[in-house]
Amino acid sequence: MNIVLFGPPGAGKGTQAKYLVKKLNNFQVSTGDMLRDEIQKDTPIGKKIIKNMNDGKFVEDEIVNKLLEKIVFDTTKINKLIFDGYPRTINQAKNLERLLEKSNQKLDHIFFLNVKKEAIIKRVEKRKILEKRSDDDSDTILKRYDTYMEITKPVLDYYSKNKNFHEIDGSMEINDIAQKIEEILKV
Repeated sequence: MNIVLFGPPGAGKGTQAKYLVKKLNNFQVSTGDMLRDEIQKDTPIGKKIIKNMNDGKFVEDEIVNKLLEKIVFDTTKINKLIFDGYPRTINQAKNLERLLEKSNQKLDHIFFLNVKKEAIIKRVEKRKILEKRSDDDSDTILKRYDTYMEITKPVLDYYSKNKNFHEIDGSMEINDIAQKIEEILKV
């Protein structure tokens, strides 16, 4: 089963993805983790990524798409992918469809974790302390939230027409969100 979890920064995508990985024995595909890995390795791509993140911008689609391609075609992960934070643009959504089609896969469920800006700020402040994430300061998150809502709106519109699209109140407690997702997945 292939699943997309999307929502603004701090919506809980990673938390729910980790839960689903254990529940379904799937693989988490976190573009955020892939990008942070490039930053940590201090690659030229990593330097470009950190500049975009600090400016509150998204990383270029071509970089993200290339990193993702290797994962989608990994035969050990076929039909066992949980996309955490991807796609964020129409270009990425169409790229994902192409990659899945080429690898004889499909998206089984699309979950949008909808969370208001105020709740995001509280969560991110807590996450910054607990996880020591360098990309989690309030100003950066506010920029990323606004950018996300502006750029991802077309993706939301695009996916909301899909019969397997589900919008979930992402401000609920973690366990309540997980239970709602389980009910929809019937697991």
